[in-house]
Amino acid sequence: MRFDDETQMMQMRSHMREHVQALVGTTEIAGLELSAMIRGLANLYETVEVPPDSPLDLSGPRWFLLLRLMAEEREGNCDGVTPTALSRNQNVSKNTISSLLRGLEEQGLIQRAIDPVDKRIFRIQLSDHGRELMAIAAPLLIRHLNRLTSDLTPAEQTQLTGLLARLFHSIIKNCDTCGIHVAAYDHEAIPEK
Repeated sequence: MRFDDETQMMQMRSHMREHVQALVGTTEIAGLELSAMIRGLANLYETVEVPPDSPLDLSGPRWFLLLRLMAEEREGNCDGVTPTALSRNQNVSKNTISSLLRGLEEQGLIQRAIDPVDKRIFRIQLSDHGRELMAIAAPLLIRHLNRLTSDLTPAEQTQLTGLLARLFHSIIKNCDTCGIHVAAYDHEAIPEK
């Protein structure tokens, strides 16, 4: 179902409340609505987060890995980052990070080198080619992502970011409380607002 205006969204919410009331006897569906909206937004972002004019055809997770490596370099880390650190930072498993890094390496955008101190560890860096492309592509990506949220005022964007951070921490806390361990998420990665 497409939502071209708020009226359609409100009709869908009313319809959902009726169904939930019939199924479980309550019209309290805030958790269900938030879950559905977040899943929908995540799917939508996966579809539209890469700018059409980008010189790099990458998935969102690969983009954010390259941005992280670029930020590390700008902060003075010229030694590279371990896959484990990237895994924690991106909140994905080590297997997932390995797959993402392998793809970026095959595209010539990153390079891996053995750590000079601990030969068991690899360090990941942007390649010269990756650095050149990111100098062009990163500003395009940031402008594109800003354009996607431009219908929200700066105050609304700040408020939404704060609410999402609170929701993140609420989910982590309540998962911990009910015995669901969310190991992939670094609790410190999202600052509390």
